[in-house]
Amino acid sequence: MAKPVSRRTALTVLGAGVLGAAFLTGRWTSPARGSEIYTDLVRGVGAGGHDVVAYFTAGRPVPGSSRITHAWNGAVWRFASVANRDAFAAAPERYAPSYGGHCSWAAAQGYKAKGDPQNWKIVGGRLFLNYNADVQKTWETNIPGFIASADGNWPGLRQR
Repeated sequence: MAKPVSRRTALTVLGAGVLGAAFLTGRWTSPARGSEIYTDLVRGVGAGGHDVVAYFTAGRPVPGSSRITHAWNGAVWRFASVANRDAFAAAPERYAPSYGGHCSWAAAQGYKAKGDPQNWKIVGGRLFLNYNADVQKTWETNIPGFIASADGNWPGLRQR
């Protein structure tokens, strides 16, 4: 005859199963998995907290303020000025990084990887981020081709 399982044992087994499933599905290691916007650098914040409008106006990455924000597309976006926040709020698609801030080269290869706000380029009026400086150098060898591939892949990658 089987020995009855205590409530404590049952809860321990259940908890281990939930944690195991979370780990195996990536929910434990990557809270933003399945999100269009990459927010792992600063949890819940787009572009690692950098002011995405500043890439266009200042021509460089500028940290945003946690006091000047705008919520859009499942993420909080930070800005260095109220004017930049208002410009973003009026036209977020114009300023938000392509592929939700995920690495542009990775998107061209058919997968998602983190985008680093320090490795960026504006091409054709669009902001692109890449994983690191080495990946960006590779991306720069065929920018038009990689953009075309990433644009084709992105619809299928958006919610993965």
